[in-house]
Amino acid sequence: MAPAATMTERDGGRIDLHQGHANPADIAIGVIIGRTSEFFDFFVYAIASVIVFPRLVFPYADPLTGTLYSFAIFALAFIARPFGTWIFTAIDRNHGKGVKLTLALFLLGTSTVAIAFLPGYETIGAASAWLLALGRIGQGLAWGGAWDGLASLLALNAPPHRRGWYAMIPQLGAPLGLIVASGLFAFFAGNLSAEDFFGWGWRYPFFVAFAINVVALFARLRMVATPDYTNLFESRDLQPASVVDTVRHEGRNIAIGAFAPLASFALFHMVTVFPLSWVFLYTNDAPARFLVIEIIGAVFGIAAIVASGLIADRVGRTSLLIGSAVAIAAYSGFAPQLLDAGVVGETVYMVLGFVLLGLSFGQSSGAIASVFSTTYRYTASALTSDFAWLFGAGFAPLAALVLASNFGLISAGAYLLSGAVCTLLALTLSRKRGMHDDRTEVADRAPAQSSS
Repeated sequence: MAPAATMTERDGGRIDLHQGHANPADIAIGVIIGRTSEFFDFFVYAIASVIVFPRLVFPYADPLTGTLYSFAIFALAFIARPFGTWIFTAIDRNHGKGVKLTLALFLLGTSTVAIAFLPGYETIGAASAWLLALGRIGQGLAWGGAWDGLASLLALNAPPHRRGWYAMIPQLGAPLGLIVASGLFAFFAGNLSAEDFFGWGWRYPFFVAFAINVVALFARLRMVATPDYTNLFESRDLQPASVVDTVRHEGRNIAIGAFAPLASFALFHMVTVFPLSWVFLYTNDAPARFLVIEIIGAVFGIAAIVASGLIADRVGRTSLLIGSAVAIAAYSGFAPQLLDAGVVGETVYMVLGFVLLGLSFGQSSGAIASVFSTTYRYTASALTSDFAWLFGAGFAPLAALVLASNFGLISAGAYLLSGAVCTLLALTLSRKRGMHDDRTEVADRAPAQSSS
């Protein structure tokens, strides 16, 4: 049982509960704030890994090689993330969610703002790359610890016929974080000279990330660290279990759950980090202009994520994920080549990609909480998310850029196709094992049909 909330945690505020159940709208607010802050940190680093770090940290390498080095460091956070879950789950079990979340977001904010002060290679030599790697590992450990269980709690408290709708709410944080991060970098890159931007302008988004983390910390503490929510987490069997025990009992389900959303997680980087790197390296387009295209694409992504909730409640989450994976496979066969087709081609690639991403990513974590046994649900959900990001997204920019630079853009589509195939195989296997949410979907659709 989690330790009682401290006085500081109780000061975070109280949440209205209705007959022992949380108001899903209240949870949704905390979820969106938390996910937006995390993804903002993520995209601030991702954008800088393309347009800043190759020049700042690896000026001795050619632009392509420097970007590949930068993407290798980019992947370190995804490798570190499961270890962060392991460390912070132990803190959660011994000291409570409030302490865990405070320490995790403090580490995230510290690692992020430390990168803002990073000296370049010309100042401290190769130590610059080591410091960047250290900051990136700190971010990954913190993301593992920032898992608050609110997404699982939201799914479990959602009305039976609206589970697809509430499943998409946490995913809105990704495009919202991208819009803010891209907007900041587009402003500084578009309005400063190259000397000023690379000297100090690129550092400001990292300072903003630190400020947003502080706001998000108090918003999330208000949700997870109050006595009412502590009791609600306990009543919903959302208590941390040992990582070792969880893997021992739920390892197979975690593996299937991690590979099921691979198509959407691979596409995630194929429409965010990779196209920015390709345009920056192989075209004469200014990065600020392409960041504006990313913002436009993200707006379409938000609309598609919202639509995924409506569609999933009618046809079922599994059916939507299968259909999205098939569509992503088709997209992989022609879309990457649009990046060499000028502004119109880039815009079509981004908008269409974000629409597909929204439909698939919007439901990629919708059924995770219901798959696992109650004893291990909280920790298993966190590990599933960690490994899904590691396998599906951690090395996506690096792999796609290596393939595209050596074999042409069409080969980058092969990477995306492999993710779609993995998703279809994992969903097929989950159906054979009875892991999918068909029985939930049937229950979800029945009330909706009877009320229409």
